[in-house]
This record gives sequence, C-alpha cells and structure tokens, in this order.
Amino acid sequence: MYTPRFSKQSQALHSADADVWAVSDRAHELADKGEDVIFLCVGDPNFDTPEPILDYARARLGVGRTHYSPAAGELVLRRAIADIESKVSPHPCDPDDVVVFPGGTNAIYGVLSCLLNPGEQIIIPEPMYIGYVPITDALQLEVKKVACPADQGFAFDIETIKQAISDETRVVMINTPVNPTGAMATPEQLRDLAAYCRERNIWLISDEMYSMITFARRHTSLRAAAEHLDNVVVIDGLSKSHAMSGWRLGWAVAQGDLVERLIEYAGATIFGVPQFVQEAAAFALEFDTYFVKQMRDAYEKRRDLIVERVNNIPGLNCSSPEAGMFVMVDVSDVAKDGDAFAEALLDAERVSVLPGKPFGPSAVNHVRLTLAADEAELSRALDRIERFVTGGCRKVS
Repeated sequence: MYTPRFSKQSQALHSADADVWAVSDRAHELADKGEDVIFLCVGDPNFDTPEPILDYARARLGVGRTHYSPAAGELVLRRAIADIESKVSPHPCDPDDVVVFPGGTNAIYGVLSCLLNPGEQIIIPEPMYIGYVPITDALQLEVKKVACPADQGFAFDIETIKQAISDETRVVMINTPVNPTGAMATPEQLRDLAAYCRERNIWLISDEMYSMITFARRHTSLRAAAEHLDNVVVIDGLSKSHAMSGWRLGWAVAQGDLVERLIEYAGATIFGVPQFVQEAAAFALEFDTYFVKQMRDAYEKRRDLIVERVNNIPGLNCSSPEAGMFVMVDVSDVAKDGDAFAEALLDAERVSVLPGKPFGPSAVNHVRLTLAADEAELSRALDRIERFVTGGCRKVS
C-alpha cells in the first residue's frame, strides 16, 4: 500500500492552521445549512473596490497587459510606491528599493525566507497577526514572543523588546498599526528600536498593512522614523486600505543587497504579479484620497459604535483602537477565556467572532470583532451579544 509522505514545511502549515479558524469554519457550516449567522471574524473589507480602479484595470486588460512582469514589479507601480515613501520620509526612496509581491503575506514570507535560516531566532511582539504563525512554522524559525499586555492597552514597550534581544536574535518584526489590537508605535519608539537593532546587527521589519486606516493620529512609517535604513524593511499593500484584498498586491521596501535577494526570490517563486493588477494598483495610489478617506471614516464610525455598545454591556469591556479594522473585547468577567466565549456565542446567538488565543497569550481572554460589516449588521450582532451576556446565569466555561 502506498503511504504518502510530506515535507516538514507542509506539515507545519497544516498544524499551524488547525485551530485558528475552528469557530469560523463551524459558523460557515451553519450558514450553509440556512442558519442566520452574523460574521464578525474576518478582516476582509465589506466595501467593493472603487469603480474607477476597476475601470482602469479593465482598460489595461483591453490593451493586452496580460503578459509576464519583471520579477521586481512594473516600474509604474514601483515608482508610485517610491513617490509615496519619499513624500512621508526624510529619506528619498528610489523605485529600485521596491519589490512587488502577490499580497503582504507573500511579501513577509519572501523577506523572512531571504533573512533567516531554519532554527534562527526572530522576535515578534504579541498579540500578533495570525498569519505570522504558519509562515514562521513553515520556515522552522525560533519565534521569541514579547508580550504587549492587555492591562496596558496592548501598547508597544520598546524597552521590553530590546531586553528580549540576545546574541541569537537575527530579526525583529513589528506590526504597526497592529492586527488585531490597533496599537501604533510612536516615531520616537521606531527610531529608538531601529537604532538599537542596527547597533546589534539585527534586521528590523515593519508590517504596515493598516497604515492608511488610522483615526486620531497619522501613521508614521519605520522608514520615516529610522535614522539609517540599511537594516530596515517595510511591508505594505492595498488589501485593506483600498478594498483590494482579492487583487493580491503587496510590496517590500528595502535597500542594498536585500533588494537583489528579494528580486531573485520573487523571480524563482512567483514569476511576477499580473501586469494589469500592478497598473491598476499604481492608479489607485495616485487617485485614492477620496476613496480611502470614505472607507476610513466609515471604519471610525463602526469602531465608535462597537466601543460604546460593548462598554455598556455588563461584564464586557474594550479600549478604542487607534487604527485598523478590529476591536478587541475583554470577556474575562463572563467566560473562562475567549475560546469559550466564541464557541458559546456561536451556539446561542449565531454570531461568529474570533477567539484571541491564536494572536498570543496576551489576548487569551479576548475576542476580536471586525469592523468589516455595516452599522446595521454590527448593531444586529451587538444586540445578540448583549442578549447572550445579560441572559447568562453563570460564567461561560
């Protein structure tokens, strides 16, 4: 009998995803059976890609922009990204500093593949983006997590990150604004951490996928804050800010030899991102002000609605995130942990939220609610959550 054998990499990917989406998967099964399920678990914008971007993509398809693209990416897009970076940073950015990937997650995978060998150490603050787990597992990296505690609003503590760095550390990776917490590093924190990592001969990567969805204050990029850029990598994309998650378009900005390594990696593994997608992305970056503001304002209203309603439900509390598409809700007074709350809420009220545990130990008593639903749907979900919490006679276990 034939016995299939699989690589360690594929096994790591299989194991890492085993429990993350269990509640969400069960919610989809219920919805497929006709149940009225409200999904507040996934960070996929509920907006359509703005029509002018669609029109431009159609036009580029019409003129035959459907062939192979350079491994680094089309010059028109790399120039648009470089122009934006140059406008917000004291450091000029050249198109040759930019490498285009099919999505931010792929960019992260590519960057880490070029910087780390199996068994080498990367430091990541947590709560952290769930997608880091399968990537670091597949690359067989030693992940050293640094807690951003809930009782401090999940705020960055640069001194704690610096203290975690050892002679074994090769890379520090931060996410600002953070998925799931919406926390933002300050310019001073970024400058301090970049300088310290450079002094220790360590790479510093900043995942800035939510850079355009901020509320009270503007995002500051690591590239703008750092004094020197030779150990700095910035990753960004259009999935969230432009409602282009399905277009799969992200990029990395770096300098020197790393750029050449990334181009070689991209050429060997993806062989270029579609031409018409890149040209539509360049168009989006040039004419995006109105559309991005419209979506950002909607997210802010949704955030305020969730925060006000949640904090008026006895036993639940949350802070108002500075940025991003999510609100983290502390359920420790009404449930054993976020897993128990999410499972019981789906059973009782058919509302699907994401347990906090997969994001890291600091979030184990939380659940994540997405802003990717309109206000009417959010209000309907919050009515069910309130009924579930206030109607319970004992703590969910």
